[in-house]
Order: sequence, then C-alpha cells, then structure tokens
Amino acid sequence: MSSSTAGVVIVGASVAGVRTAQALRREGFDGRVVLLSDEAVMPYDKPPLSKGFLAGAAGPDQIALLTEVEADELGVEVRLNSRARRLHLAEHRVELDTGEHVDYHRLVVATGASARASTWPVSGVHVVRTMSDALRLRADLERGGHLVVIGAGFAGSEVAATARTMGLQVTLVDPNTAPMTRIAGKALGARFIRLHQDHGVDTRFGTSVLDVSRRHGRLHIDLSDGAALTADTCVVGIGAVPNDAWLASSGVRIDNGVLCDEYCRAVGNPDVYAVGDVARWDNPRRGVLTRHEHWTNAHEQANTVAHNIIHAEDLIAFAPIEYVWSDQYDWKIRIAGQIGVDTCDIVEVIGDEATERFAALSSCDGTALSGIVAVNWPRALIVGRKALAYDMSYTDVKQAIEQLLSAMSAPVAMEGAK
Repeated sequence: MSSSTAGVVIVGASVAGVRTAQALRREGFDGRVVLLSDEAVMPYDKPPLSKGFLAGAAGPDQIALLTEVEADELGVEVRLNSRARRLHLAEHRVELDTGEHVDYHRLVVATGASARASTWPVSGVHVVRTMSDALRLRADLERGGHLVVIGAGFAGSEVAATARTMGLQVTLVDPNTAPMTRIAGKALGARFIRLHQDHGVDTRFGTSVLDVSRRHGRLHIDLSDGAALTADTCVVGIGAVPNDAWLASSGVRIDNGVLCDEYCRAVGNPDVYAVGDVARWDNPRRGVLTRHEHWTNAHEQANTVAHNIIHAEDLIAFAPIEYVWSDQYDWKIRIAGQIGVDTCDIVEVIGDEATERFAALSSCDGTALSGIVAVNWPRALIVGRKALAYDMSYTDVKQAIEQLLSAMSAPVAMEGAK
C-alpha cells in the first residue's frame, strides 16, 4: 500500500491495537500510524489485571505493552485521552469527544469490549476490565474480609483465586453448574469446582444473585435459593460487551461487534478493519460469524489485519485455532480448539487427577479432535494444537497423548544399571 499523509488510524490501544501498529511496521509500512487511546496511561496488558497485578505482584512497568520510547522508535503516534465519539465514513475521519478530528486512509477498529455493567450500583461492587478497575479493587482487597465473586467465568475464577492467595474469605456464585462452562465445557465442572473448594472457596453454583445492597456498612447479597451473604467487597464478572456504540450512526454494520468478512474488513467498507474483541468476522474454519474475546486471538488477528492493509493484492483469511489460558492457584489451564458448545464437549480425560496433570479431549463428530483442555501439561497441549492444525484423527491424538503419559510414568533407569 502506498504511503498516505492520513495513514492508518487505530482506534483502541489494548493488545489488538498495539499489535496491529507493531505488525504494520514489521511488515514494512512506512506511512503515518496513529494509535488512539481513551485512557490516560500508555498501553498495558490486561490478563494480569485479575492475577499478579491485582495482588500487587506486578506493577505498571511489568504489564506495559508499549512504552513512550518504543512508540517513538516505531514511529507510532500514541494519543492518550482520545476517545472516539463518531466515525464519518465519507470523509475518512474519526471525531473525538474533544471535538477534534483525525483523518485516515485505512481505519482499524480495536476498541475491544467493556465489562458487562453491574445492575447493582453500590459502593464496594467492582468490575475488572481496566487498570483503574484493578487498582480500586486491590485497595478494597488489601483491607481483607469477605469477597463475593458473582460470575465464575475466566475473570471471576481468577479473581477468586487471587483473593484467596491474598488471604481473603471468598465465595464464588454462578447460575451455571460449574466454572468456565462457556469455554471449557460442562464435563470438567466437578474438577474445577473442587479446585476452588480445595483452596477454601465457598462455591454456590446453580444459584443466581437477586439483589446486592449495602446495610450497616457491609454488602448484603440475596441469592435465588433463599440464602443471603454478607460481604466487604463484591466483584461482578458476568461477561463483556463489544465497544461498538460509537459506530452506531456511521453506516458501519454492527451486531454484537463490527461485522467483517473473512479478511477482517468491515462488510461493505474495505477501508475499515476490525480486530480483537470488537471484531465479529466470517470465520472460514467455523463457517459462522465469530467474536472471540481472548488475548491470543487479538494478537493473531492483528497480524492478519496488518498484512491485509499492506498487501491488498494478496489478502489472507483469518481462520485461527482458538487458544485461551487461565492461571488459577497452581493450575495452568490451557484450552485449544472448540469445547464450550453443545455438540463439542469432553469425550474423555487422559492423565492422573491425583498428580493434577491431565488432558481432556473433545470431539464434535466422534472421529475428529475438536478441542483439548490441558492442565499443568504443556506437552499435551502442544500435541493437541498440532493435531488441530493438521486435522489429525481423534484416535491418533488420543494415542499420542497416552504415549506421553506412559513416557512420564515409566521408571527412570539408574545410572550404571545393566
């Protein structure tokens, strides 16, 4: 693509936006690159916000995605406190909430998603999506006491685990029957419940929250089973919604995110791309529109978007193998492929639960591997991801992972033994 004084404008400075800017330079784009952030601090990574950063084990420097020095070296113009208010397609112009306008030749929408708002606007009730959110929550957690976490998805489960390591009493509440069912499926539910219970968490699954109020200086939480909890702090983790409202009057098609073709271009608007949590693209691997709210997806999609901006004559479709992870207590939970859907649940578990190292295999049709959950077993995950990439049969993958298990279980020959 030829250089333009307007260049590429990227709206949003989390991992998707930053990685797009970096990939553009790596691919050789020498035009202007503007990165718009609605926050007051330089871009930072968000997965640690519910883990090490929340506990105080990592500071802003440890979670930085792009420093001022790095931005200068890349020739990326980072504009902080610059929230996009409206897009003017015909003029190729982004209007900011300050009234300023930024012109573009190509636009990348990387505005991500926001935590689904709590329906209980009460002091002491938190969501965790930004650094400011995490800092406010950390201040409350450092005072100790009882934390109630509403929602046991990845973020809620991680906050619960982090709070336990900080010494708080923790109760985890979710209307589903187990944690992380949307991504990890239902069959591993008992194992994940036991993980929290073994670390002292009071689990209330299959139970909804009816109301949260403040009484006598503490939070009062009414549950659907008639029980009531008293807490000092509450975290609500009930999902996220794409930040696409600013595009409502633009003419860009939005429906649970920016609708894109397989090349991540906004449908009907080839000069506009979307990347990360806000993108809902025509996924060639799945044959459906997909919006995937995870770090690896944002990183890989950014590379595709940068390539397609520069190489319009050699477009590549974005067809990833899903990969997500979660660190809870001493468990490293890694998930590749498709599991958390009705037709693709766990078929069998390989490994010894007593050693807390196992892999769970999923199939949608009974013959091909559709996904893998690997707990504390990186080599099994590698085998599973390769199998998904090369469409290995379920039987072959199972055999390969069983061989890994056998190799681990085999006695080690002593030096000098005959």
